[in-house]
Amino acid sequence: MGKNKLKKFADMDSFHCALQYPREVLLSEGFPFVGKWNEEFFHKDGKITLELGCGKGEYTVALAKANPDRNYIGVDIKGARMWSGAKEVEENGIPNAGFLRTEIENIDKFFAPGEIDEIWITFPDPQMQKHRKRLTSTRFIQMYGKFLRPGGVINLKTDSPFLFEYTKRLAQLNGFEILMITDDLYGSGLADPVTSIKTCYEGQWLSRGKQIKLISMRPLGYDNLQEPSSEDIEKDDYRAYPRHHDYTRSSIPNSNR
Repeated sequence: MGKNKLKKFADMDSFHCALQYPREVLLSEGFPFVGKWNEEFFHKDGKITLELGCGKGEYTVALAKANPDRNYIGVDIKGARMWSGAKEVEENGIPNAGFLRTEIENIDKFFAPGEIDEIWITFPDPQMQKHRKRLTSTRFIQMYGKFLRPGGVINLKTDSPFLFEYTKRLAQLNGFEILMITDDLYGSGLADPVTSIKTCYEGQWLSRGKQIKLISMRPLGYDNLQEPSSEDIEKDDYRAYPRHHDYTRSSIPNSNR
């Protein structure tokens, strides 16, 4: 492991804005802030938004800066990646942003019923072969329902045509209220200061001429959700960039993710 990554891990241990509860820590210690995020972590009242799979935390930080009356939590398991956003929050004293390093499969263990107002899912792996791992599958939607307030909103921003179509079908099949939907966010004229916040990953796909898709939906219930068929959805014909790739170049051959 490189010295730079080791330093980032050490920094994450010292950052007040970052909590690290991977599965083994969660099982051995539990989590002390369930139902108490505003009181004991943020030390201020405010509606709470989660960014799931936050990566470097660009969305979390930008949202917190733009909306000081709300509180934001970025969630990811990659501590060295999350370090970028946590460092910015720590150095600039941004009081309404925090980070949680854990597996999203355990996300329902960290919040009380109704504690979360909104969820952003930004550029997740579409998991084209395993529907139970998709962050918009019925499995995860039901999990979110354990802590999302009644009427709370789930937003998906993705470059993946496959995941966008799958999520649209799931919302329609289960009668969710669709608040916004577009398969070309920047070409549709629907982009606003919130939806046009760009992550590093988003910049990769925009540089290749890929269209960014967005669906904002409000589940009207979480019982007996039906899983849509995805066998007939065309698979994405491109793959993610390898680590350290210069995404201003367009020399990567097409391949499934």
